[in-house]
Amino acid sequence: MSDVTADLILDSVRQFHRDRELGRSFVPGVTPILPSGAVFDEDDRVALVEAALNMRIAAGPSASTFERDFARLFGRRKAHLTNSGSSANLLALTALTQRELGSRRLRPGDEVITVAAGFPTTVNPIIQNQMIPVLLDVELGTYNTTADRVAAAIGPRTRAVMIAHALGNPFPVAEVADLAKEHGLYFVEDNCDAVGSTYQGTLTGTFGDFATTSFYPAHHLTMGEGGCVVTDNLVLARLVESLRDWGRDCWCEPGAQDTCHKRFSQQLGGLPHGYDHKYTFSHVGYNLKTTDLQASLGLSQLRKLTEFGDLRRRNWRRLREALDGVRGLILPEPTPGSDPSWFGFVLTVAPDAEFDRGEIVTFLESRKIGTRMFFSGNLVRQPAYQDAHVRIAGDLTNSDIVTERTFWIGVYPGLTTEMIDYVAESILEFTTAPERTSVRSAATHVVGG
Repeated sequence: MSDVTADLILDSVRQFHRDRELGRSFVPGVTPILPSGAVFDEDDRVALVEAALNMRIAAGPSASTFERDFARLFGRRKAHLTNSGSSANLLALTALTQRELGSRRLRPGDEVITVAAGFPTTVNPIIQNQMIPVLLDVELGTYNTTADRVAAAIGPRTRAVMIAHALGNPFPVAEVADLAKEHGLYFVEDNCDAVGSTYQGTLTGTFGDFATTSFYPAHHLTMGEGGCVVTDNLVLARLVESLRDWGRDCWCEPGAQDTCHKRFSQQLGGLPHGYDHKYTFSHVGYNLKTTDLQASLGLSQLRKLTEFGDLRRRNWRRLREALDGVRGLILPEPTPGSDPSWFGFVLTVAPDAEFDRGEIVTFLESRKIGTRMFFSGNLVRQPAYQDAHVRIAGDLTNSDIVTERTFWIGVYPGLTTEMIDYVAESILEFTTAPERTSVRSAATHVVGG
């Protein structure tokens, strides 16, 4: 394909994007207000199509560039792209079980401190590696656990901490990092929902032995699917790379042949001398790589991270100010010392409210305002974990409240101030209605009809 043909195609892509955006307007009660979603501009479309035109269907130059730039964003030495944030979590924890770490490696039966209320893929790698999740409760308002809870949960079998920032709101990550260091624990910081957030003036994703990220469409940046593991530790980085790439010992980039200059001159394991290093496997790994198509989109998105964060903060503040003093709802609060790049706006129905979660959610959904639960709620109440071996540190009172009375609504950059104002007006209308029954009946009628 000639450069002229490619330029014509890419110009057409730009025009296609502009045509699609023409005439779009918000109609209250008709236009869906999603709780999360990806935001694309014409540069994103062009980046993706350009990579497709060049048939960059495996990891390539865009993936390498993204890894370098993403590591630089956090001031870390290495970043490895994965096919999802969930895979990033699995790779991070599994890397800590490898023999190269000697006596510090995690083993079956070891305990890993985490929280009960959140997304399950923060906890799943602990179970999948035959370790024991130590489940902590969270605070209403911030929906994070506390450093005191972490400290109280540390026991003789505790070897690591793995906690996610709740919907973009940082947990007290500096204090938890200090506790981990003091007790010789590994620390995995699940930053999937919080890219661009800061704690005590420092970016989240910079405190742990590992930090993980997701690029699913709901998140701060998207590649469609995708994730990343970031670390400063070169030994840990090498373990993640091997585990991600089938467990192979070779570290050649795709298409490279002999990066180590020892391709046919080594003897490893029980293999014959000179066995091809490209087919020598030093770990029981996976194939969790991403592609250059995804990374090309990610690079385009990365340039908009600051703008996206500003819009998330604007939408969250606008909702928070409009709903200040609202009856029957507990409003969200940032963790002291933090500046969240918010993933969502969390609401909990107060114990003395004249309505329950189902009623307000039904009302909002009837107005095309999308809602979501706080992920799994109390994880131990989910059917998948009925037989899981866990240790509960303290009680899970607030995690149960979250399961029964909490939901969240969107603040992502695709929502305009007009949409945010409509959401706030709808919540205020519902909570101040003189006759709760009439509101409930109207909502039920709209949904059912």
